[in-house]
Parts: sequence; C-alpha cells; structure tokens
Amino acid sequence: MQKQMGLAEWSMLLVLSLLWGGSFLFNGILVKALPPFTIVTGRVLLAALALNIIVRLMGHKMPRDGKSWVAFFGMGVLNNMIPFCLIVWGQTHIASGLASILNATTPLFTVVVAHILTTDEKMSGHRLIGVLIGFAGVAYMIGFDVLHDLGSNVLAQLAVLGAAISYSFAGIWGRRFRAMSMPPLLPAAGQVTASTILMLPVALIADRPWALPAPGIETWLALLGLALLSTAIAYVLFFRVLATAGATNLALVTFLIPVSAILLGTIILGEQLQAKHLIGMATIAVGLAAIDGRLMSLGKRRAA
Repeated sequence: MQKQMGLAEWSMLLVLSLLWGGSFLFNGILVKALPPFTIVTGRVLLAALALNIIVRLMGHKMPRDGKSWVAFFGMGVLNNMIPFCLIVWGQTHIASGLASILNATTPLFTVVVAHILTTDEKMSGHRLIGVLIGFAGVAYMIGFDVLHDLGSNVLAQLAVLGAAISYSFAGIWGRRFRAMSMPPLLPAAGQVTASTILMLPVALIADRPWALPAPGIETWLALLGLALLSTAIAYVLFFRVLATAGATNLALVTFLIPVSAILLGTIILGEQLQAKHLIGMATIAVGLAAIDGRLMSLGKRRAA
C-alpha cells in the first residue's frame, strides 16, 4: 500500500474533490424540490444504471458470488446509505458551512480507524500533524463564525459526524476490493446497485414520490449531475485511489472538497473569493504536504 501519493494519485484526488465539491451546487437545487430520501435514491439509482451500462459496454461482467455482493452491500451501507442520509438530514437543521467543517473530520477518524484495523496504514506523527493542520485550514476558510451554532441542533451535528465516521469505516472496508483483484469500475457499480436496492423501499415508504409535484428541468439536470458526475464518475476514481494510495490518503479529499466548492461557486455563481479563502487553501496545502511526508524527508536529508 502506497504511503506517499504520486502525481497520478494527487491528480485523481483533485478531480474527485471537484466532482464531490460540485455536489453542493446540485444539492442546493434539489433540496428545494425533493425530499431527502428521494434525492439519495435518485442519486444512486441513476448512477447504478449508468455504471452497469458502462460495465456491459466495456465487456466486464458483474460478479455473482456471495462474497462479492456482501462486500458491495457493506460498501453501499457505509459509503452511501448511512452518510448520504445523515448529511442530507443534518443540513436541513444546520448551516452548510458547519456541516462542511464537521464532514472534514473524516481524515481524523480515518487515521484512528486505519491505525486500529490495518497493518500498513499506521498512525505517524507527521501524518497526524498534517491532518490537524488541514482541518484548521478548512475551519478557517469556511469561517469560525459558523462555530457559534456549535451546541445547538446537537442531533443534526452528531448526524454529520456520524457520516464522517461512516466514511472512515467505508475506506477501510473498501480495501478488500483490491485483494479481490476487481477493476475500480466493478465495485463502483456494485456499491451503488446495492445502495439502490436498500434505499428504494425507504424512499417509497417515507417520501411517497409518486405524490410529489413533477420536477422541473432544472431539478432533473441537477439530479443527473449529482448522479453521473458526483457519484458514478467520482466512485470510479474513489476506488482507483483507494487501491493504490490507501484509505487514509483517500480521506484527504474531504479537505479539498470545500476548496473545490468555493472555487466552483466563484467561477459558476460569481461568488466573491475572500482573503480567508486563500489563507485557508494555503493552510490546507501545508497540511497535505506534511501528510505526504516528502518535504519533511527532504528537510531531514538536508539537515543530515
């Protein structure tokens, strides 16, 4: 398992952060028109259809053995069903900035979980320091004023923290696909298929989507963007990085997502880029460099 990421892994992580950062734009449109379970179900359903078609077109076959589908359903629960539902519900009660900070705790949890459950992703001093620096950068960039709400709506905050914990376990769970020699496309398709099977009855019972007003074109386009870009393509990259760089490195994407969300808001929505955003991005870059370890190793070699 690669402890330092190369150019290819960093590039994929940056693209992944753009895809997941864009999900904030899509969700902002969807929550105005659709209930939470319907959004989550539509997201995984359309992603599952797209990925299964691509699997067929590329000549692959989805596994049919029980071991593979236990892995798919486990990943679907930990990486989709639990965090998607908790975050969407949490964001109906707390500000998105606070939710982003709470979600950025994912690498902190992943460092601990990986240290306990793996043999090749043990906690190191520079990695932990880098995670803390990166988290501080996220908090500064979004703005510490959102922390004034910390303590109110405790259940909603715990829900977003629960999503971060679920993501950390998902990263560890997903390592098994590398041992099963699956190309990234198959677990990506398998987990969203399993998530659809689990979420569909929940949405039908809780939201009764057939009774909702017909969505407009803007809603459909946002749902397609969320499903195809922020889910289908994103999860192919997710499993590729996970297979080569490990769960701890993969979790760093949660530091980059707010950066991508702010840059997309500036470019697409014309939002103003503030000085705190630039300082926060620079702090995150320092944290990522510390986690990567190369600058520290270079400094030690020069000192020696």
